[in-house]
Parts: sequence; C-alpha cells; structure tokens
Amino acid sequence: MTVPDAQKNDANQTQKLRRALNTPLLTLYGLGVTVGAGIYVLVGTTAAEAGAHAPVAFVIAAIVVAFTAFSYAELSTRYPVSAGEAAYVEAGFRSGSMATFVGLAVALSGMVSAAAVAIGAASYLQGLIAAPHWALTIAVVVLMSVIALWGITQSVIVAAIITLIEISGLIFVAVWGFGMSEPLGVDLVEMLPPLVGPHWIGIGAASLLAFFAFVGFEDMANVAEEVKDPVSTMPKAIVLTLVIATLLYLATTTAVLVAVPLDKLAASTAPLSLVFEMAPKSIQQSFSVIAIVATVNGVLIQMIMASRVLYGLADRGHLFPALAIVSKRTQTPAIATLLVMCIIVLLTLALPIEKLAEHTSQIVLLIFILVNAALIRLKWQGGDGADHFRVPIVVPVLGVLTSVLLFATSWL
Repeated sequence: MTVPDAQKNDANQTQKLRRALNTPLLTLYGLGVTVGAGIYVLVGTTAAEAGAHAPVAFVIAAIVVAFTAFSYAELSTRYPVSAGEAAYVEAGFRSGSMATFVGLAVALSGMVSAAAVAIGAASYLQGLIAAPHWALTIAVVVLMSVIALWGITQSVIVAAIITLIEISGLIFVAVWGFGMSEPLGVDLVEMLPPLVGPHWIGIGAASLLAFFAFVGFEDMANVAEEVKDPVSTMPKAIVLTLVIATLLYLATTTAVLVAVPLDKLAASTAPLSLVFEMAPKSIQQSFSVIAIVATVNGVLIQMIMASRVLYGLADRGHLFPALAIVSKRTQTPAIATLLVMCIIVLLTLALPIEKLAEHTSQIVLLIFILVNAALIRLKWQGGDGADHFRVPIVVPVLGVLTSVLLFATSWL
C-alpha cells in the first residue's frame, strides 16, 4: 500500500475524535489563533523596523501567506486528518521520518507561539493584578489547558466567543484612531514607500515580524479530523480567515500610525493601548481587558493545535502510543494536552517574547516550504481522481519561493 493510499484509508476509518466543526466555527477558530498577540503586541516592533511603512510589511506577509494558504486548502481536503502537515509531507515525499520531523516542528511552532502569547497576556494582567509575572504566566497556561481538555466543541466555542471580542477590539482601535483620536502620527501618503531605497531592508525585517501575526491559519488543518465536511468547509474557512485577518491588520496598523507618534509607538510593548491615551479612563480599562482576552485566546488555540499534532503522530505510530490516548468522557487527547502544557510553561520561563516570536516565524516558514514542496510532488505524480479542492501547480511553486525569500530575511 502506498503512503497516499494509507493516508486516505486513515481518513476513512472510524473517527476517534468528534466531527463537530462547521464553517463559522472553523473560521472563528482560525481567526482566534491568527488574530491575537501578533497584532496586539508586535505592531510597535514592526513600526520600529519599517517606520511609517509598517502597513506594507503586513501586505508582504499576507502575500507570502496567501500562496501557502491555498496549498493548505487543497492538502487539507486530500488528507483531512490530525497532524495534517505531517500527513502531507509523508504523502508527498513518502518518508515517515520526514513526516515525523515536520509534525514535531508544527507542534513546536504552536508551543513556542503559545509561550510568546502567554508572556504577553501576563504582561497585560500585571496592570490589573499585583502578582509576579512568572506566576501569572503559569496561571494563564494552566487555565487554558483545562479548557482545552474540556472538549473540542466547548473549547472552540469558548475560543470563538473570545475571538469576536478581540476582533471588536481591533475595530474599536481603527475607529478610535481614525475618528476620535488626534492625528499625532504620520500621514497616509507617508506610508507608501518609494520603489527603491534602503528602507526596503527595514520593511523586509518588519515583514518577518508581521508574518508572526498571520501564523495560525495553518493550524486549521490540524483539526480537519474534527470538521463535519472537510472538502467543503476547509477551503472556505481558510480563505475567509486570511482575508478578514488581512483587512483587520491593515485597518488597525494604519489607524495606530495615524494616531500615535512613530517614536513612541516603536518603543511600546503595548502599542494599541497608545491610541487611547487621551481617552476616558473607562475606555482605557475596557481596552486593557480586551487585550488580555485576545492574548489568552491565542494560548488556548495553539494548545489545541499542538496537542492534536502530537495525537495524530502517535496515532500513526510515529510517537509514543500514550500520546494517542483519548479521554472517553471528553474525546480529547488528554496526555498530549498535558505534555503541551508543561512544555509551554518551560518555554515561557526560558525565553523572552521577541525571541519566541522570531523563532516561531522561522519554524513556520520552514514548514511552509516543505508543505508546498510536498504538494508540488503530489501534483507531479498525478493519478489522483479523488474529489477534493484543487489549485494550479504555480500556487505551491510561488508558495515555496515567497517562503524562502522571507525566511532569508531573518538572516540578514
């Protein structure tokens, strides 16, 4: 039996995980993990690199993500299973060891990202709760692990509610920045960069940070085994997530640059709150609560993703069988979730948020390169008559090229 055939048979077997996610829930899940710490915490750092051209960095990151997003849309309907990227690479390269490497890299990216988000959440919480930062960080991770163990439907519904809150927060920032706040920043015309010049080095570096804000849509592939109708639902949810996130990021970043002086924005670790500095105290406090909710949500969803990847790898014999144990009561991978919780706690105590964000982007870009290459190989091999979403071969080719170029900027 070939590897692709084996993967298809796996997808057709009786599911151990509950198929409960439809298009709205899956889209909200994708937005929940995409929209969060990246935009709430790293806009200032992006502005420090790209200056007034920070919105362009988000556009470049969105373009890089778009090609790979469509590759994921096809692959997730070919192989709607947990540990999706590992299944894609195993099918494309016919290598179990490469699949295990990619699966572990995906899980690691989720855990590193969750650690970065947990640190940001604890920083916001310190403004409301007088407690040590490390204690608040651990409390956030433990609480989110309890919710993740609760059940996939309950977890995603909780995440979806929080997602609606954090999206409302970004819309609030955009409306206040454009309509209520005094314009102390840069003009819209200044945000358009000249076609040539040294400023593109800064924009390239900022694009890698902006890319972190888009990390998340690929996590949707790792809950495909819990989607009711993957062939119809996965492509729609992936595209909707990317489009909505891009529009939110551009509106938010532009509004903040218009409202806040550039030097002040570049030095801030809580950049969006600067828009409300002259607002009433109640408005400032309300937004602080939204920012806490937004960052906490990222921990939950990354934890769900990482645990499903470890479960999927163990279920296919690539990791310890214990990680494939599913709770009879909640139908969630209990052992995998607890392991993910422990690793995230260790990461939060070992590395600062900037390093965690940078390493997350590098790991995810490496995964994107391998996943796009796997789809290219699958299309070259041909012979697939299955009913699934399809993209032209130029899409994964461009996915490889754009991911390689952005990955290279991290070493400049």
